[in-house]
Amino acid sequence: MKILVTGAAGFIGGYLVEELLAHNHDVIGIDNYSKYGPVTKGYDRHPRYTFLQGDAKDTEKLKEILADCDQIVAGAAIIGGISLFHEFAYDLLAENERITAATFDSALWAWKHRRLRKVNVISSSMVFESTTVFPTPEGEQLRCPPPRSTYGFQKLACEYFARGAYEQYGFPYTIIRPFNAVGIGEGRAKVEREIMSGNIKLAMSHVVPDLVQKILRGQSPVHILGTGDQVRHYTYAGDLARGIRSCIENPAATNEDFNLSTSVSTTVAELARTIWKKINGDEPFRLISDRPFAYDVQNRIPDVEKARKILGFEAGTSLDAMLDEVIPWIREQIRCGGI
Repeated sequence: MKILVTGAAGFIGGYLVEELLAHNHDVIGIDNYSKYGPVTKGYDRHPRYTFLQGDAKDTEKLKEILADCDQIVAGAAIIGGISLFHEFAYDLLAENERITAATFDSALWAWKHRRLRKVNVISSSMVFESTTVFPTPEGEQLRCPPPRSTYGFQKLACEYFARGAYEQYGFPYTIIRPFNAVGIGEGRAKVEREIMSGNIKLAMSHVVPDLVQKILRGQSPVHILGTGDQVRHYTYAGDLARGIRSCIENPAATNEDFNLSTSVSTTVAELARTIWKKINGDEPFRLISDRPFAYDVQNRIPDVEKARKILGFEAGTSLDAMLDEVIPWIREQIRCGGI
């Protein structure tokens, strides 16, 4: 199968391209390097991989690529940690809507006139931002109040693009919601302004790499947003890539939506303590709570049964195993100035 991945140089995109190539798919990746700048990947010279530096809003370019593709993974977007939602509340909404519309315009054309069979939309757990139902099942996004953040609202809009294209044109889709991806490859983001967390300067990344960086740099007490009682499901990006591949390959995924996540709940305070112990052993651990952001959702707890039953997907990588991969990578990035 030949698959176009937009946002291929991004965090999840990198894991996904590697997963698809390992299972004998031909992959075309497109990315404009807007988040991290130019990056190199171990599979860049793979004989079944073609990378194109370009903008996912370029409908003519996407049509040209999609004319010879079987499926598309719509992953291109402005994305980042919770601070990004506040710093770029308008920009990410407007830019992500432009990307989404251009992607669907191009994909619909390729479905009507060429051989494209399906669009796979990378959505987000933030579509459930306003829910009070836990664990949260697929379909709850249609029952709960809409997301309050512009990021969550736009991700919900992506899902409506998919459903609208199916309702009007019969264009097949799969909606994919990763929960709290963890892995390597998240360097210092290219943003207009960095933020301080205690005595450490961060570039609007995600909680795991941020906490690892702060602890490796010697921060104590460790600064976290809020009380630390926020519940998350930290899911290995390699597992997510495997789940996304299942959504692409499995016919039963057509016109369905899936939460892709570990089933294990972890609070932010528990995460910080686990990272501390891996780095500092039995040294005394202390936390200090900074004022949380408005959109710091208290609970993100997915129901994962649908993905297990239909796709046979379970995210089995433990938090310990994830951190054993992430901590050495971030230590090296600090040493070489990459983060």
